[in-house]
Amino acid sequence: MTKKLYYENPYLTQWTTTVTNIIKKDNYCLVTLQDTAFYPEGGGQPSDSGQIDHIQVLDVYSEAGEVYHKLPHPPENRTVECQIDWKLRYDHMQQHTGQHLLSAICIEEYDAHTSSFHLGKDTVSIDLSVSEFDADQLLHIENQVNKTIYENREIKTYFVSKEQASTLPLRKTPDVEGDEMRIVEIDGIDTSACAGTHVSRTGELGLMKLLKTEKSKGNTRVYFIFGGRALEDYQATHSVLTTLANKYSTNREGLIEKITKIELDNKQFQREIEELKGKLNQFLAQELIQTHNDSIIIQSFNEKTLKELQGIAKQINEASNQCVIFTSTLENKLLISHNGTLPIECGKLFKQELKNFNGKGGGNNTTAQAAFDNLEDMEAFKRFLETKIKESL
Repeated sequence: MTKKLYYENPYLTQWTTTVTNIIKKDNYCLVTLQDTAFYPEGGGQPSDSGQIDHIQVLDVYSEAGEVYHKLPHPPENRTVECQIDWKLRYDHMQQHTGQHLLSAICIEEYDAHTSSFHLGKDTVSIDLSVSEFDADQLLHIENQVNKTIYENREIKTYFVSKEQASTLPLRKTPDVEGDEMRIVEIDGIDTSACAGTHVSRTGELGLMKLLKTEKSKGNTRVYFIFGGRALEDYQATHSVLTTLANKYSTNREGLIEKITKIELDNKQFQREIEELKGKLNQFLAQELIQTHNDSIIIQSFNEKTLKELQGIAKQINEASNQCVIFTSTLENKLLISHNGTLPIECGKLFKQELKNFNGKGGGNNTTAQAAFDNLEDMEAFKRFLETKIKESL
């Protein structure tokens, strides 16, 4: 059975050991070692990464007490040099230890118990047994956690028998295999059963930041980051805020006021643009009516959207009994419309014929629209409509 060095010293990153077994698979192999510091996935914590004899470790898992290391191919030597990806390991240690501290503070302050823990590559979260937190409560939790970090309390890990565990103030007594249980104790704050890797003092957590909350099956899911992740997040946020502040010639504190003013100005500009578009549609509609003496107005537009075509068609329908067939080459969309005085059931016509031209859409008696994957199908459908409508008028 593999000796588990990650329990003895979670800070160990290099060691020499012996390969005890190799199980070959189709495109990978499973290797067991006499001693390993590679932590296998479990308890919400992902597995370690690194190298065995300069071969990248793809995965690590435990089964029946044995630790298996997944490699793309077997090592050539029986005696191998092993190397842990320390940045990844220490990140896991910070996030997992931080979760213990956060969970303990949530119980102490609001009797909110942790029901699940997720440590992912990009996000870390716990589900808490409360329906919601308000902003003041979240800020209080964050401040209490960081206060405990600054106190630099000792964190101890040790094994006890199940009988001894029953005398400890555990948050939850897990159902574990074997006669022993591993304990993680944050001095004066928390005692929990856990098999993960952890830092030795709360000061190593550096900083904690709550990111957001969301509802999850009647509970509250809290997203957070500790240590290196919190620093990287602050650096990225500071960079974005500094760039925006410089762009708008203000400081960080003035950004909200500046952006609010820009949003108000944009809304006013948008109202003015819509008003001008309405007038332009009016002029364009009159021009199309005057230049088309036929009962059908057919026109293609290169730079207008379907919404703009609908506005022009509405103006024509209010002033004329002509049928409109508009196409937008910008969006490969077609519109047909009239004011109800013509014997043309637009929606019915589209339902019967549109599929023959690879289009998608529909409508009602007086208007219908369709979208096409290419210009050729749209133009073919437009020609079909022109012929069909002229025959019915």
